[in-house]
Amino acid sequence: MDTKSKQSYQQKAVEQLKADAEKIAKLIKVQMDHLTIPQCPLYEEVLDTQMFGLSKEIDFAVKLGLIERVEGKLLLSTLEKELSLLHDAYTEK
Repeated sequence: MDTKSKQSYQQKAVEQLKADAEKIAKLIKVQMDHLTIPQCPLYEEVLDTQMFGLSKEIDFAVKLGLIERVEGKLLLSTLEKELSLLHDAYTEK
């Protein structure tokens, strides 16, 4: 694979992972705004399932050499911080 193609695949992988992380954040925000509270088992199940799925996507991208492990961990960490802020904002209402 030439360098230009590899960079294109890497960029697409990062963009897709970021889009998936944003989708998780939006899903959780909608749940918090309209459906359930953070202590609800449904909320926890959705959050755990979605975060697990994203971590597996990241692992796969790392194994293919599309992203660096550090970049994947940073993406997960950023999402976890964002979700924590959403949780804190909800519980302070």
